Amino acid sequence: MNVLITGGAGFIGCHLTGALRSAGCGVVCADNLRLGGRERLEKHLSDPGFFFYETDICDERRLGEIFAAHSFDRVYHLAANSDIQHGGKDPSIDFHDTFLTTVSLLDTMRRHGVKEILFASTSAVYGDKREALREDAGDLRPISYYGAAKLASESFISAYAAMNGLRACVIRFPNVVGPRLTHGAVYDFIAKLKKDPAKLEILGDGKQEKPYIYVLDLVEAMLSMNYPEGMDIYNAGVETATTVRRIADIVCGEMGLANVEYRFTGGAAGWLGDVPKFQYDLSKIHALGWRAKHTSDEAVRLAARLSL
Repeated sequence: MNVLITGGAGFIGCHLTGALRSAGCGVVCADNLRLGGRERLEKHLSDPGFFFYETDICDERRLGEIFAAHSFDRVYHLAANSDIQHGGKDPSIDFHDTFLTTVSLLDTMRRHGVKEILFASTSAVYGDKREALREDAGDLRPISYYGAAKLASESFISAYAAMNGLRACVIRFPNVVGPRLTHGAVYDFIAKLKKDPAKLEILGDGKQEKPYIYVLDLVEAMLSMNYPEGMDIYNAGVETATTVRRIADIVCGEMGLANVEYRFTGGAAGWLGDVPKFQYDLSKIHALGWRAKHTSDEAVRLAARLSL
């Protein structure tokens, strides 16, 4: 199988690249390197079964040249703005990097006859809901530009699947952690504590509670998906959850720090667009035979340990 990974130099993309190469797939990565890093793919750069292109996925002319140079069986579309806080300050970031990348990619797939796509979506499409989130939930009301751009992307994928015979799998990711993190609470706490090991600023009240999945567990989920006619949607995650304060405790423990003063900024949410608490209904993806190997706390601890 020959595949394209958009956003292949990002945190999740580089781990997916390694797994697909280990499985014997030919892999082409396309990334604009604004959030990704070429160094994450260094061990693959001299590999004859791997190609890397630094490009904006919205550049349809260049993207078309990549499709013309390779015969793709499937596309893994991970390219997006993954820094929700940063995108919350400028709506154009998610409009371009999260939504328009999807439209550009779908139309390039249409023109080149590529029929399979896995789309990395997010829990943010559900909005601020406190019940267990099911894939067939109605009345989706995102509260961040990122969530809105992902939901709009899902809609375009559905339309392109119906109009062009695509086989599309949408996976709604929760919070993902592991080695080579680029953002998020674990990453931020480590950076802050390296600067000042005596105190730690924590956004919100520290009671925010979400499921955290280990990145290699998520990659296994991505590789276990089916591609029926049309579009299918799956939540991928873990059955446990971790509070932000608990993350701080784990990071401090892994760094060997004691008596760190926690300074909370206050409020139920850490920032505008943050969903303080959610949990997935995972019955659909569990029916496929996939389950995460690590609990939420285990994923956070392992991510902290491997990021130091």
